[in-house]
Amino acid sequence: MGRQVKDMVISDIQSRIGDVKDFIVVDCSKIDAITANRWRLGLRKDQITALTVKNSIAANALKKKGIEGLDSVLAGPSTLIWGCDDIVALSKAVTKYAKDMPKFEIKGGSVEGQALNAAAVDSLSKSAGRTETIGQIAGLMLAPGGQVAGCLQGPGGKLAGQLKTLSEKETSE
Repeated sequence: MGRQVKDMVISDIQSRIGDVKDFIVVDCSKIDAITANRWRLGLRKDQITALTVKNSIAANALKKKGIEGLDSVLAGPSTLIWGCDDIVALSKAVTKYAKDMPKFEIKGGSVEGQALNAAAVDSLSKSAGRTETIGQIAGLMLAPGGQVAGCLQGPGGKLAGQLKTLSEKETSE
């Protein structure tokens, strides 16, 4: 492949990637065509993009985007995967596919430009995602306010009941 063609391919890869910094690299070369087609259709339904490219060209395109450290992961047949709301959701989806297809191999990944190995991608898939974490934080933030409101309502409700009883006594006398 000539230098001009390589530059065009690298430019195309960079335009497809956009501003994405979170990737997972897999080896899907050992799965049969029917399974691969089902896998790609499932990815499309989950709004995940998969791109199989030559390792050296992928490495050059990623380096130009500021993503380094994937040289050890980009060895042998490699497919770049990106998409979903966050890297945790992506890792959960890819790990699910890896469990469903025994010949599918997770090689590693990148989070915010930092390289991950396959074990790190697996442990990332077991952690809470972005929306789950936001929900947990919101619950923690609202819990003290709910406790304060409950404390104010408890004695306040008792006081209101006692005042009502007293006022009813006075009106009846």
